[in-house]
Amino acid sequence: MTTSWNETRQIEAHIMGTANTGDALLFEARLMLDNDLADKVIWQQKAYGAIQQFGRRQLKKEIETAHQQLFTRPEHIGFSQKIKRLFSKQ
Repeated sequence: MTTSWNETRQIEAHIMGTANTGDALLFEARLMLDNDLADKVIWQQKAYGAIQQFGRRQLKKEIETAHQQLFTRPEHIGFSQKIKRLFSKQ
């Protein structure tokens, strides 16, 4: 089950909804007739999902690191206090 670069781009356009109408209709027809193509679409969707989850975890780590630096380091005490005052109940 090898996938050409053009096929990968077509699958991506299908998944992302960026194909023009004619190409989208043609791809849908191919999808109905070709079980291997349908499998490739499923696997590419799963790959995108895994990549998205990895990106989310990375972003969460970066945000947590920034949070720790801004709210625990002595040189950021003034900033930390200003932010806490903004969100405190008055």
